[in-house]
Amino acid sequence: MTTVVFIQPLLALIAGVLILVFPRILNYVIAGFLILFGLAGLFPHLFGGV
Repeated sequence: MTTVVFIQPLLALIAGVLILVFPRILNYVIAGFLILFGLAGLFPHLFGGV
């Protein structure tokens, strides 16, 4: 189950970066949300958290 929790934010980051490749106003909003969600999800794993 830990792997699934770790993959979800990583996929959100990748999706956010891919959306930024095709810039539109709505895409920036969605990409920003996905990137922030991904960083928030990865933050505990980056510093050896649970």
